Amino acid sequence: MARERGEKIIAVNRKARHDYFVEDTCEAGLVLHGTEVKSMRQGRVNLKESYCAVKDREMFAFGMHISPYEQGNIYNRDPMRPKKLLLHRAQIIKLGSLVQRQGYALIPLRVYLRDGRMKLELGLCKGKKLHDKRDDAAERSAKRDIERALKR
Repeated sequence: MARERGEKIIAVNRKARHDYFVEDTCEAGLVLHGTEVKSMRQGRVNLKESYCAVKDREMFAFGMHISPYEQGNIYNRDPMRPKKLLLHRAQIIKLGSLVQRQGYALIPLRVYLRDGRMKLELGLCKGKKLHDKRDDAAERSAKRDIERALKR
């Protein structure tokens, strides 16, 4: 059976763009078990409260919920277990130091399937304040009003 080509989006963390300013992104592979991949292909993954951190010189995604595969029985893993991310050593060191020193957060933005492999898009993010969120909402609202007026 030939491997699939292209990109299929599995899950998107919309709340991340609402709560954070995304300053940079990078792609990481995911270390998963068979039933987790099958469950993710069905779109049964939640990124809402997830974050990434460096632990023992390796990058992990915490809080990423992958629902158990229905036909997986004894082969299912803990849905909330930390998932290891595949990054180059230099990337791990760079991202880890930015998080520690400058107050950034590493937030998973989306999970997608690229050429048959599960990938995670990581965002290097800085937190938004309440007034920033209000400004964004007002800007979106104004843009919508302008588009409505132009349609008439």
